[in-house]
Amino acid sequence: MTQAPQMTDRATLSRHRRRATAFFLHEAAADEIEERLALVNRRFTAPAVVTPFAEVWRGRMPGAGIVSDDETLELEPGAHDLVVHAMALHWANDPVGQIIQCRRALRPDGLFLGVLPGGQTLTELRQSLSEAEIAVCGGLSPRVAPMAEIRDLGGLLQRAGLALPVADSVPLTVTYDGALRLMHDLRAMGEGNALAARHRKIPPRALFAEASHRYEQAFALPDGRVPATFELIVLTGWAPDPGQPQPLRPGSAKSRLADVLGVPERPLPTRGMGDSN
Repeated sequence: MTQAPQMTDRATLSRHRRRATAFFLHEAAADEIEERLALVNRRFTAPAVVTPFAEVWRGRMPGAGIVSDDETLELEPGAHDLVVHAMALHWANDPVGQIIQCRRALRPDGLFLGVLPGGQTLTELRQSLSEAEIAVCGGLSPRVAPMAEIRDLGGLLQRAGLALPVADSVPLTVTYDGALRLMHDLRAMGEGNALAARHRKIPPRALFAEASHRYEQAFALPDGRVPATFELIVLTGWAPDPGQPQPLRPGSAKSRLADVLGVPERPLPTRGMGDSN
């Protein structure tokens, strides 16, 4: 059987992560998860967290099982009432498979929470790098990991078999004293280029200088700093359970929509089969 193409070079990703020293985006994601859990009227007794950076989560969720985001997750089936997949799905070669593994690890009516960077993340940097590479190198190469759009991620929850799926986004803007400082911070976060399809040759020094210049020309703020957009997408779903709320069957409503809205009901005009628009 032919193996599907891999988006991520896992060995390179692991090397980048071992060198990571900055975790502010992971801390922001953990803050968001804690806020969501505070709104859930339930006490979780057997949580697990899938994360590349255990140090961010050990103090926030004492007693939780900490699991690396390997292709096969070390999660015991049916062992957890809460599974958090934290800031790693954007590097997964099989994100649906990752969520399915989390669902299998949940008890009935257990909660899955995922948080990952979304499609609006680093829009300024993507634009500036693309323009600079065309100008300096005459073409494009993969440099920033593709981020999923929120409209697509809700479908992943359904495909994974989770009930009551919800996907919503949290926009964040961080300012830097220059684009080169942003790129340095991305490396410090362990988010350097680990795409399997990346060019392996060392890029010309002029590329990043040109990208920085274009970034600052297009996006500089009045104080001279530049913004960087990050979008955190939070995924919520529940392991199926008979006691959960169920959608009504079509045709089972006991009130007409027009009565609820307090407006007169108007029948749709009828047309013959051959009528045009």
